[in-house]
Amino acid sequence: MHFRDELKQRAEKVRDKAAAIGPDVDLEVFQKDPVDHAYLDEEDLARLEGAEREQLVMSGLDLSMKDRGGTFFQKDTSVIHCKTKAEGVEVLSIKQALQKPWIQDYYWKLVPVDADKYTAAAELDLHDGYVIRSLPGTRSVYPIQACLYLDREGLQQTVHNIIIAEEDSELHIITGCATSPHLKKAAHIGISEFYVKKNAKLSFTMIHNWAEDMVVRPRSVARVEEGGLFLNNYVCMKPVRSLQMYPTTHLEGPDAVARLYSIIVGSPGSEYDVGGRVYLKNPGNRAEIVARTITNGSRIIARGHLVGEVADIKAHLECRGLILNGGTIHAIPELEGHVDGVEMSHEAAVGKIAQEEIAYLMSRGLSEDEATSTIVRGFLNVDIPGLPEPLKREIDRAIERSDKDVM
Repeated sequence: MHFRDELKQRAEKVRDKAAAIGPDVDLEVFQKDPVDHAYLDEEDLARLEGAEREQLVMSGLDLSMKDRGGTFFQKDTSVIHCKTKAEGVEVLSIKQALQKPWIQDYYWKLVPVDADKYTAAAELDLHDGYVIRSLPGTRSVYPIQACLYLDREGLQQTVHNIIIAEEDSELHIITGCATSPHLKKAAHIGISEFYVKKNAKLSFTMIHNWAEDMVVRPRSVARVEEGGLFLNNYVCMKPVRSLQMYPTTHLEGPDAVARLYSIIVGSPGSEYDVGGRVYLKNPGNRAEIVARTITNGSRIIARGHLVGEVADIKAHLECRGLILNGGTIHAIPELEGHVDGVEMSHEAAVGKIAQEEIAYLMSRGLSEDEATSTIVRGFLNVDIPGLPEPLKREIDRAIERSDKDVM
């Protein structure tokens, strides 16, 4: 039996199984047929103009590619560009990778294919996705970029991504998810599996730039081996109808470290159920989950779960929310210690901008809008240790570009 046959059988059994948390979505209303697009070379991508170019830039895509070590670009269901310039880094589509024997060691090994209807759909209705792999000892200078773009109205885009940082390597990825300016309604289902090998470092920064009536269901799990470091950064500052994600990280070796950071700005009518979970399983494990959320009339559920299974681990969870123009923020921090000697902490706060802060800035010559904007930018400014400067600049630019929308 081909190794995918059993996966499909398991997926069929849960095709209609709703997720344990988050609102359910009827996937039958979305189209799943392939959408063909022509392949674009670097010159074609550089020539993109107008509103489409702006959407891509706002999701972190560098169309000049001068500061990128490689690019993967999928439009609807078609891979329209896939190339690497970085020595020691492989970039290929998941369908290409499925033709290689070694992919069986990684494909659906961390995320259960039968977890719910969304994981099942990712196997049964797979369109494509990417595999990015740094070879042992490789130190990438420029980040690899990946873009998952939706252009067809009413489409369910279904992808599976696998990222592998081999032993003693260092890999930086910036991935942007975006929709075309005319698109209103569609769905994105994405599976991501992260493998951080011994003494490797992986930083993964995702910027979402969706349409107002988008349904988004990512499912991701990471495995970090001895001495490995996993940085997972998530930025969503644009409207979306419904987003539900709960990435999980397993620290499988001594001294493995995970840091999860998220910045979310909720628009009126949007619903976000987001969070992260880290299992600390070995001595010397360290973990940090930091979330910044702002609601402008949205509903945000911010979850965080740290599980300390052995002694000599340290972990911290921080969730801060700001209510600007109505809406709700529900912070749910969880600490779970199983033995003596765990060291875990959390802090959570939800509030509003203090009027005395606005008054102080106005006394320095700022208008009320300028003062509020300054405070909001400061609130969203999360210091992410170990983040390469090019990725830090991308996050800063995403915040700056979205500043007017936030206000």
